[in-house]
Formats: sequence, C-alpha cells, structure tokens
Amino acid sequence: MGSPYARTHAYFAARAAGLPDPSAFWPEVSRELYALLDTQLTPFDDALETLAELRAREVPVAVASSSPRERLDRTLARVGLAFGVTVAGDEIEHGKPAPDMFLEAARRLGVPPERCAVVEDSPPGVQAGVAAGMPTLGVCRVPGTEHTLAAADRVVDRVSATAILSLL
Repeated sequence: MGSPYARTHAYFAARAAGLPDPSAFWPEVSRELYALLDTQLTPFDDALETLAELRAREVPVAVASSSPRERLDRTLARVGLAFGVTVAGDEIEHGKPAPDMFLEAARRLGVPPERCAVVEDSPPGVQAGVAAGMPTLGVCRVPGTEHTLAAADRVVDRVSATAILSLL
C-alpha cells in the first residue's frame, strides 16, 4: 500500500516463481481490482466530511496517489469526487517514498511545499510527505499499527480539517 505498481510487482516477483512480466500481469490485476472498486469501494466518512469542510473554508486540496492515472480516476469517479489537481503514480519519475508526487501536487496548486499538509495512511506516503518538507498527518486505519506511521508529525485514527490545519 502506498507504493507504485512497478515496485509492488517487483516485491512479489522476487518472492513468487512464475509471476508474469509487469505489463503482461497488469491487465489481469486491474480487471480484478476494478471489479472490486466498482462494486465494493466505499469512502471513509471522516474523509468526506474533512474534504467538505476544507472546501467550505476554500482550502486548496489535491490528491497525490501511487495509483496509475486510470485507477485514480476510476476510484475518484466511483465515490463521486473531483479535484482540480490530481497526481498519479505513472505521471512522476519516482514514486513514494520519494517526495516527487507531493512536490508536483504543490506546484500544480501553486502553493509552497511548506504551506501544504500531507495526509497519508501508508508508511511510504508518510516518508514521502516528510521528504517533501511538508507537515504530515498519518491516519491509522488499523488499530495497533500506529508505529508504522510514527515518522508523521502527528498520527490520528480519524482525519479532520482541524487536525490538518493544526499542522500549518
């Protein structure tokens, strides 16, 4: 979670004999993944509430995801969300934990990185936010795994506009 497809594929290919080449395997994986997204994806209520509050306060918001563009767009459409700025994992050279996608999101928003906050639920994402020099909020959705997000400036179990804005 939080890593680009190529890195995830390489991780599993090193551990499983016979895993097809990444480009050959992606159509099969994406077919299964998209079927799940289309039928079972539900957004976190706290994330939707937070987004609504940030938009009401006219706080610019972007999405920077390790997902390829096709998956990112499909995921956002499935939950009925649209953003003026989105950065997909296949649009940048170095994925998380490198800071590239967060720096690109800040550039597209026209906001200095130090005035952006990163909200992340994965260790590579937290590492990327810290590497970008952005205050980082770790959102732990699995109780007992808070330590995996410990590099964040703050770790919470529910995201809120207050928690995000307190970092800035």
